[in-house]
Amino acid sequence: MAVLTAQGAWAQNNADAAVLEMRDAYRRNNTTQLTALMPRVRGHALEPLAQYWDARARLETATPSDVRRSLDRMAGTYWEDRLRNDWLLHLGRQRDWATFSAELPKFRMNDDRQVQCYGLMLDAVERRSPPEQVAEQVQRLWLGQRDADDGCSTAARALLDSGHLKPSAAWQRARLAMETNRPRAAAQAVALLDPDWVGTVNAIAADPAKYLDEKITAIRPRTKELVTLAIIKLAEKDPAAAAQEMERTRWRAQLTQEERSWLWGVIGKRSAQKLQPDALSHFGNGQPRFMHTDHLAWKTRAGLRAGNWTAVRDAIAAMPEHQQREPVWVYWRARSLQVLKEPDAIAAQAQARELLESIASPRGFYEQLALEDLGRLITVPPAPPPLTAQEVEAAERNPGLQRALAAIRLGLRSEGVREWNYTTNLHTPGGLGERELLAAARLACQNELWDRCINTSVRTPQAQDHAQRFPMPHQGAVVRRATEIGLDPAYVYGLIRQESRFITDARSHVGASGLMQVMPATASWTARKIGLTGFQPHHINERDTNIAIGTAYLKLALDDFEGSMPLAAAAYNAGPSRPRAWRNGPVLPAEIWAENIPFEETRDYVKLVLANTTNYAAILTGQPQSLRARLGTVGPRGNPTTINRELP
Repeated sequence: MAVLTAQGAWAQNNADAAVLEMRDAYRRNNTTQLTALMPRVRGHALEPLAQYWDARARLETATPSDVRRSLDRMAGTYWEDRLRNDWLLHLGRQRDWATFSAELPKFRMNDDRQVQCYGLMLDAVERRSPPEQVAEQVQRLWLGQRDADDGCSTAARALLDSGHLKPSAAWQRARLAMETNRPRAAAQAVALLDPDWVGTVNAIAADPAKYLDEKITAIRPRTKELVTLAIIKLAEKDPAAAAQEMERTRWRAQLTQEERSWLWGVIGKRSAQKLQPDALSHFGNGQPRFMHTDHLAWKTRAGLRAGNWTAVRDAIAAMPEHQQREPVWVYWRARSLQVLKEPDAIAAQAQARELLESIASPRGFYEQLALEDLGRLITVPPAPPPLTAQEVEAAERNPGLQRALAAIRLGLRSEGVREWNYTTNLHTPGGLGERELLAAARLACQNELWDRCINTSVRTPQAQDHAQRFPMPHQGAVVRRATEIGLDPAYVYGLIRQESRFITDARSHVGASGLMQVMPATASWTARKIGLTGFQPHHINERDTNIAIGTAYLKLALDDFEGSMPLAAAAYNAGPSRPRAWRNGPVLPAEIWAENIPFEETRDYVKLVLANTTNYAAILTGQPQSLRARLGTVGPRGNPTTINRELP
């Protein structure tokens, strides 16, 4: 028996090694080695992944029969659907519409915008759907694409040619691309209307002021949108110059109300992101109904910062219904009602209370604020009924979850995470049910895959299991270290949950490492500051060293920002110099200050860390907690000479 066990272990290890060798061969596009290694992974849990690598490397030259045989060998797995997604994109680029149409109904995920656009275009061509309806769907998908693509631009070209998609859709695509500094996408959109304009678009992206200076004579109707693109690009760097440009008589006379309103929305947004006091006046020059949803969001933020609740109310009222339903705008709409007392104090209070009740929950930042505004503190919700043995067993026997676990154990985290997400979210239409998700989250927790545990559990809006959503691994080390240096352990846990989801070897795209995602230079500086002798850069991946350095830096940031948790969290994410600048201006409730943080990543980060902290405090203390007490107010530093200039 011992010999057989040893042989079995050797065989499994040999297959594991073959899987990793195939991963490396796939990265090198070595199809010969992929074929040679395939027999060694037969019967391995990750055989479908290996088959995907082998088939994907040959996709460009494979026949439809070859691809279908590969798909059959992976039937029912994420990797079958992943290969079909890749193949559908290839078929679309090759304009092989017959094969594309045959394969599209088998694509279970159906979450690729380019594939969706190809499919919608064929629906219109073959009259399976009304072309007008298809055009509306393609426009929505196309505007949602960040970069230049083939799928949605091809569909857009077809619908523009047929007259079912209006040229204004292409210009809107170009505007959004120029506003987000994606000139290739802007040029691609404009090229669908006139390829001769591409050079002009590129020139605008390079030097918008020069283009505008050269447009001395009256502009022709067909080039008005090019002027619009130039002012959008100019506003990116210098909103004041863009505002001055808009005051020129020729633009006021020749641009339409829609064009002027969009441009004032862009200028207002850029001014608001720079925390400039004239942002609201810029927004006031345009009509909200012509502004983009992002412009309206920033108009609301500018109104909050200025204390102009009428502007807050009006900006939210101009948002489309789906945007108004987001908790952030539900909350601020309720607050505007309370302040303005319209149509009267009693009616306003009743309507505000109804709005707050609709979002009140421990779940997130504005949900917690809504709870407190209703007079209730944040507590740990009752745990859902225990899982049954059958529910637990179903998760443990789920082949997709087992493949995900096997991949992550082998060091193929990215592949394992994709398999896990597919199994829980996409394999079954609509995703797994709440009880199934709780069972899957339990499986992840048991295997200390804390990121999958958290991310799976938060998808159960009714059954809130805080033991899954807010786990506390390494509790002894975290609480001990936080207590030693005078940090709230809940604050540390709230930050770690957001930084790494408790993945000890996590590494970001910018090089931050470990549980607390510390940058190498920051780690070295902090190690010297706290007298950590013998520190080497690779030590940051050690759990206790990472916690020691991360908590020390957080405490130094907290002290430098006079105990303000929101400011210290912003400094941890974006560096201390930025929140030092962002705090200048009026003294604001921290929830208003946080909502006006210019960087979306940092804005969301601060709110999530503080909401996490409040939930962890409720768990650790067993007592009701207040988010608002942790927020306080934010304003200019009382004594500028106390700034810790060394803090990196």
